[in-house]
Amino acid sequence: MRWAVLLAGGSGTRFWPLSTPQTPKQLLPLSGAGSTAEEAVERLTGLIPRERVLVVAGEALAPRLRALLKLPADNFLIEPRAASTAPALIWATWEARRRDPDAEVLSLHADWAVGDAAAFRRTADTALVTARTHDRLVTVGVVPSRPETGYGYIVPGAPLDGAARTVARFSEKPDAATALDLMAAGALWNSGLFAWTARRLLEEVARHTPEVAGALPRLDAGDVPAFFRAVTPLSIDVGLLERSDAVAVVSGAFAWDDVGTWQALARVRPKDPSGNVLVGAGVLQESHDCIVWSERDPVVLCGVKDLVVVQANGRILVMPTERAADMKQLLDALPPEVRDIGP
Repeated sequence: MRWAVLLAGGSGTRFWPLSTPQTPKQLLPLSGAGSTAEEAVERLTGLIPRERVLVVAGEALAPRLRALLKLPADNFLIEPRAASTAPALIWATWEARRRDPDAEVLSLHADWAVGDAAAFRRTADTALVTARTHDRLVTVGVVPSRPETGYGYIVPGAPLDGAARTVARFSEKPDAATALDLMAAGALWNSGLFAWTARRLLEEVARHTPEVAGALPRLDAGDVPAFFRAVTPLSIDVGLLERSDAVAVVSGAFAWDDVGTWQALARVRPKDPSGNVLVGAGVLQESHDCIVWSERDPVVLCGVKDLVVVQANGRILVMPTERAADMKQLLDALPPEVRDIGP
């Protein structure tokens, strides 16, 4: 009965110039030797069979994903347009139920770094059992290791059993002071790892998500393009989880990072004694806490600290690590002939 839905869309512009529209971050080996998408599928081994892993992505990425992941051809669900996570997950869950009326669904993203695959599987199993036993939508919360302002937080409520609690409230991307207060109150990072039965999700959508619910008959009629034309783009968190009273949270006992910026590589890759991360050819002399990624030519740093240096796709990027989160603003300011990297 168990199915997985792997969300593999997104352009990954925050890893420019290494990431491109043709090779976004989920296709890159950011946290290890393989791409994060490959790692996501391998992480499910022993929990959900490969033939029950559905991948949601756009048409442009589908050929690369098929070649990388080697899943059955009809397990790739190609979005007619990008409409955020709510329509994608609702469609994929509807499809899992079409193939298996008793489907239980685990939803995950293709661009995470997870430190302990076995612990991930144990937590995911707990989430799936909780979804079935308590008939709830389940989100997995990760114990915060820092007052991260780029993540959402979950404040747990009353216990449901030894593993799960109700959700008192969500807090989306708080400022640093609020994040510290949330951590002190026992709040968890909202990882984006979800579990539900297909039946419960679709019932909750009908109750709480009018932006999508009205288009569900188009799926029943087999008209996926019409479904996507009719829906309003929104996230599953905002469109459903923050509105429903049938949500539970399970705490995740594994290291997790969404690898959102170049700065994240210092958390998910090995560092030298000076705190540097080096991928590719390079020499770092008297340099500290730098992140260097060289696709081709050796990079030499001397006497510097806290820099991101990337040589990829005919471009060279140098920026302070603290500015890594400003990548979108940088790209918006670049001339197209520099910013845009073709096939």
